[in-house]
Amino acid sequence: MNDFFDDNNYEIGLAAKKESPIKNEGHLTVDVYQTDSEIIVQSTIAGAAAGDIDVSVTTDIVTIKGRREPKERIKPSDYFHRELYWGPFSRAIILPVDIDADRAKAIYTNGVLTIRMPKLKSRNKKLKIAG
Repeated sequence: MNDFFDDNNYEIGLAAKKESPIKNEGHLTVDVYQTDSEIIVQSTIAGAAAGDIDVSVTTDIVTIKGRREPKERIKPSDYFHRELYWGPFSRAIILPVDIDADRAKAIYTNGVLTIRMPKLKSRNKKLKIAG
């Protein structure tokens, strides 16, 4: 039972955090799915205020960046178990289809960020071959 309350669990969390592509940043988990007309990205970002989250969208990439801070400062020696990540976080997602970045919308409710991006219609054009 004492193994649950040692620093090893905290160290495992740190090792996972160090694998983030950007040093000292947390990595967000996301769901990415589609409807007939939209690509939707959702991420749980508990502990962050809407003003601390930045979403940037291009036709093929969504980037979510931000920061979350704990409400109280706790000395590391006072923790029994620590898994939550506090500080900067980011995630870039390559989208499976091109989207209309100008009409994309983001909503943050109850700790869940939802980004809705309309798909661009395929613009195929038949070319006449000059000969």
